[in-house]
Amino acid sequence: MQAGHDQAAPAAPQTRSALARRLLAVLALLLVVLFAGLGTWQVIRLQWKLDLIARVDARVHAAPVAAPPAAQWAAVSKDTHEYRRVQLSGHYLYAYTTPVQALSELGAGFWLLTPFCTAEGHIVFINRGFIPAAGNRAGRYPAQRAAADPCAAPGETVTVTGLLRINEPGGGFLRENDPAGNRWYSRDVAAIGAARGLARVAPFFVDAARDQDPKGAPERAVGGLTVISFQNNHLVYALTWYALALMVLGAWWWVGRHGARHTDD
Repeated sequence: MQAGHDQAAPAAPQTRSALARRLLAVLALLLVVLFAGLGTWQVIRLQWKLDLIARVDARVHAAPVAAPPAAQWAAVSKDTHEYRRVQLSGHYLYAYTTPVQALSELGAGFWLLTPFCTAEGHIVFINRGFIPAAGNRAGRYPAQRAAADPCAAPGETVTVTGLLRINEPGGGFLRENDPAGNRWYSRDVAAIGAARGLARVAPFFVDAARDQDPKGAPERAVGGLTVISFQNNHLVYALTWYALALMVLGAWWWVGRHGARHTDD
C-alpha cells in the first residue's frame, strides 16, 4: 500500500503545471483581444482623421460663403464649421481692438482681434492678423469698455474674407487669460467681448486673409497666417497595438510548445 501511494505522488506538480498553463493561456487570450481591439480602434480613428482632413481641405479651398447668422450660432462647431471660408460686410470698431499673444512664422508678437459690426447689428471678432511684439502695446490698445450700442456709430463699410475659427476659452499653455490686466493668451472672444462690454458677440471669430486691413486701419496687421495642421499618428499606434498582439501570440505559442516538452520529459 505504501508503494502505491509513493507512485501517485508526482501527479500533484503536473496538475499545478497544467493549471498554470491554462491561466497563462487565458491571460494571453485576454491580452490578444485587448491589443487587437485597441489596434482596430486606431484604424477607425485613422479613417475619421483622414475624413476630417479631407473635409477641412475642401472648406479651405471652397468659395467663400456668408458667415453663420445669429439664428445658427448654436449649431456652429469644430466638426461642421471650423476653417470654412466666409465673407461678411460691416464696419470695424477699432477702439476695442484686443491684442492676443501669438507666435507665428514672423516671430513673437500679437494677433489683433477687432470687433466687427455686421449689417444685422451683431458683432463678429476679426483676427486682422499679426503684429510684432516691439512697441508700447498697452498704450496702443488700452482696455476700453463699449458704449451701450457701439454698432450704432458710423464706420467705413468693408467686406472681409477669411477662415472661420471656433472660440478658444481658457488661455494659453500654463497661462490663463487676465481680462483685468488686458493680458490675453488665447482668442477667447466670449471673454474678450464681456471684458469690453460688448453684446451679441458671435461664438466664433474669423482669421482674415492677407491684405484685408482697410487703408484707414490704425495699424496694418499681417493676415493670412492661419496654420492648419492635424496630428495623424493613428496608423503608427494601430501597428504598435497589432504588433503587441502578435508578440503575445508568439510568446503563448513558445510557452505552450516548450511547456509541453518539459511536461513530457
